[in-house]
Amino acid sequence: MSDDTVPEADRVTGAPHPRETEVLFGQASAEQDFLTAVNSHRLHHGWLITGPIGVGKATLAWRMARFLLATPLDDGAGLFGDPVPHTSLDVAPDHPVAHRLLARSEPGMFSITRSVNEKTGKLRDKIVVDDVRGLTHFLTMSSADGGRRVVIVDSADEMNVNAANALLKMLEEPPERTTMMLISHQPSRLLPTIRSRCRELRLHPLTPDDMHNALTQAGFEAAESPALAELAAGSVGEALRILQSDGLALYAELISLFATDQGFDRQRAINLSNAAVGPANADRFELLLTLIDLFLMRLARTGALGQPPAVEVAPNETQVLTRLAPHAQKARAWAAAAQEISDRTHHGKAVNLDPAALVLDTVFKIHQTSTA
Repeated sequence: MSDDTVPEADRVTGAPHPRETEVLFGQASAEQDFLTAVNSHRLHHGWLITGPIGVGKATLAWRMARFLLATPLDDGAGLFGDPVPHTSLDVAPDHPVAHRLLARSEPGMFSITRSVNEKTGKLRDKIVVDDVRGLTHFLTMSSADGGRRVVIVDSADEMNVNAANALLKMLEEPPERTTMMLISHQPSRLLPTIRSRCRELRLHPLTPDDMHNALTQAGFEAAESPALAELAAGSVGEALRILQSDGLALYAELISLFATDQGFDRQRAINLSNAAVGPANADRFELLLTLIDLFLMRLARTGALGQPPAVEVAPNETQVLTRLAPHAQKARAWAAAAQEISDRTHHGKAVNLDPAALVLDTVFKIHQTSTA
């Protein structure tokens, strides 16, 4: 089903799709591991691409797919029959395969993501078995041309039990000339039998320079802030979410609640909670909960290490962290509070508690812990 009004499940809102991203920053080691397998003629049929959210896993998968589909099966023989090793996954933008992938018309490519529920017209929250069953038809129809076939599952974590079992059957009896790439943010949640049938490529958080380059490539020029890199923890996806919802200002406002002489600004807390109300602020609400988790983590780390993080993310953050977490005993209190707040937040969202009430309750809990 193709509907431009429904967002693509594997695209970050406001950012290019991974198939449109030509350069992958910061993951040269993983690219080289894949090229080594290609050059040794021991290309595994299943690849599990793992790592934190937003570090380039999907971009790598599409680069691998583009490379394989643009590389003939008999490629690699030199003038006298000697193998010519591949040194890059780059494919020229004007290559026919590159054009077909952008147009989503490449016959050798099949992508599995969360599909649209025809009853609601919205994306499902899981990859269902029918999404995987479509792969059987693709493999049958595409086998006649004798070329490579590539399958990307983004993300494998989102498969329900039936979908996972259906994919497992494909991995157990891999079709000829087919390479399957499974993107996973939490591989421990996958079936052990799926993990055992794939070779893992582990990606890592990006450095500030690589993150800046990746964000610039995605069209975001406001990416040079050390504070942004610190909050995003090496994840381009998280950095985009922070930029799009003005997350740096939101975090600064959170810090300001506890930067007063009295140690807590009640009116600002009420204003912050009211700013999370309504469907239009749904993304802001989710980001605020994430930023609260980060604030608590930075408090616990400050107390445990005896010093605040090197990068100050917001004005007065160093002073607030040092005052609220002066020693290891307080660090343990903040760690316990973080767990309690996380549990209460998940429960509140599950029972559709008013976002303003949930935020205000969370802020009051932080204040209570700070004065205990």
